[in-house]
Amino acid sequence: MAKLIEITGKALSGEWGTDDETGCGIPVLRTTNFTNEGIVNYRNVVTRTITKKKIAEKYLRQGDIIIEKSGGSDKQPVGRVIYFDGPDSTYLFNNFTGLLRVKDRNVWYPRYVFYSLFFNYRRGGTKAFENKTTGLHNLKVDDYVSRCEVRVENIQKQVAICEQLDRIFDIIRARQQQLQKLDELIKARFVELFGDGNHPHIALIDLIIEGAGLSYGIVQPGDDGTGDMGVLRPVDMVDGKISTASIKYIDRSIGDGFKKTELYGDELLITVRGTTGITALTDIRFNGMNVTRGIAVVRYDRNKINPVYLNAYLNTDESQRYIQEHTRGATLQQINLSDLRVQQIMVPPLALQEQMAAFIEQTDKSKSVVQKALDEAQLLFDSLMQQYFG
Repeated sequence: MAKLIEITGKALSGEWGTDDETGCGIPVLRTTNFTNEGIVNYRNVVTRTITKKKIAEKYLRQGDIIIEKSGGSDKQPVGRVIYFDGPDSTYLFNNFTGLLRVKDRNVWYPRYVFYSLFFNYRRGGTKAFENKTTGLHNLKVDDYVSRCEVRVENIQKQVAICEQLDRIFDIIRARQQQLQKLDELIKARFVELFGDGNHPHIALIDLIIEGAGLSYGIVQPGDDGTGDMGVLRPVDMVDGKISTASIKYIDRSIGDGFKKTELYGDELLITVRGTTGITALTDIRFNGMNVTRGIAVVRYDRNKINPVYLNAYLNTDESQRYIQEHTRGATLQQINLSDLRVQQIMVPPLALQEQMAAFIEQTDKSKSVVQKALDEAQLLFDSLMQQYFG
């Protein structure tokens, strides 16, 4: 193993300068330009007026590694890295980031060093070098660079490893883009069918089975135990689906006072606490389960609204805007059920709703195929990263 500081030297500090009042400033990458995939996001790059001397060595070059020094959160540790592949001598980096530049490219392949740091971050290797000040998470970057290690391989093997990882990473990116395009296809179809907005809008509460009302779930479900009642939480709702990977189980007696939200497997769920507005449809797998305080249960009337259409509508920009505008709370964000009940839902004729629903269901089948291929590629990538850097 070799110390990172022997490979790159100390991290160079970034520059911020002053506001660019002339429009002729230098583009500066910030932590907002970081992605969790280690790729630079070039959207929203700011320009700054920087007049300091001796900044020539700080202009980014292809193969540079930029490390996040400040930022992060309790859920996302500081210390992410991105690999710079843009034009030489054009971009700088700001003072919340640092520059790691391989000193001898005949000995160390920059992409290999990046992958090593990328793997180390993903396995939590930066957490021990983190401290917090006024809400910010800061990386003790000098300490980290001095103590972090990279596995020694000859340059030819480094290149071969990176070429293999890059090929798989390209497949992952392609699959992700396919999923994005399929989502965009659904949005485009929605606009095509309903874009004119020339359909009645009805309050959500009036689309619910008579007498069912709109309620949130168990206020205090208690600790996860060995009970026989599954309880769905907002964290279980991922990408419009309900994940069964870590469902909480409680004693059924706890749910006795919350019969209104006991599930039958034919409901729409919507998060009303934390990250509000996430939706998902239940199915027979969730029969007999319940939900927590952070989820409201919508028992839709199929004679008035198609559930797949309703789910799609609640995820439109118009609907999400309403939800966010009515979400309040400094510490814990939430939307009141009274606001949710009166939310206006566009209700076209059922035949049109069903046409849209059929299109969504067919597209979802395609998404499932792509997602399976993505999961397999990601599993292979993770396995190889563990093999080479673990």
